[in-house]
Amino acid sequence: MPVVKVYDMTGAVTGEVNLSSELFGAEINATALHTVVKAYLANQRQGTQSTLTRAEVSGGGRKPWRQKGTGRARQGSTRAPQWKHGGVALGPKPRCYRISVNKKVKRIALVSALSAKANENAIIVVDGIAASEFKTRPMVKMLNAIGVEKKALVVLPTADKMTIKSFANIPGVLTTQANLLNVYDILNHGKLVIDKSALTTIEEVYSK
Repeated sequence: MPVVKVYDMTGAVTGEVNLSSELFGAEINATALHTVVKAYLANQRQGTQSTLTRAEVSGGGRKPWRQKGTGRARQGSTRAPQWKHGGVALGPKPRCYRISVNKKVKRIALVSALSAKANENAIIVVDGIAASEFKTRPMVKMLNAIGVEKKALVVLPTADKMTIKSFANIPGVLTTQANLLNVYDILNHGKLVIDKSALTTIEEVYSK
């Protein structure tokens, strides 16, 4: 069972907490991680890109010159792809990029991502992450005190607007709620900073 230190917002160690072996000590399934991350990124795509074919470009109804006798290549329309202002050949059209992943694979991937962070000693538990005012500086001081230097995912127990806004201007720092974790965000951030109350929620929501 993985054990991590618990810090307060000043960076002082206040105790230890045992992480669930089911969530933070499982075997890492790289295939499930790849599948879920690929689906997540694909599902972010809007698929609204579109180009005009020669049938959709205005103009070009008249044959530009007669078929034979001019010495030039035969042309049927000035809106063919080789012409300036012509249509686009084989260009993109609106489409759906969505990839569906079943719940079992999603859970395996999430557990693998959490376990990978635990193996890397990249999980930091803080007792009571909260802002008393809309200010970024206290949050920066807290992150520096607990050793977060680069990208971090801060997991809160609830959607506290003041705390979320206070983290919002810090480059590389993203906030989320314990019941809204996703694999991509966990893997995309170097450190996983979890509120102690959120840790309890994670174990309740994602345990079998």
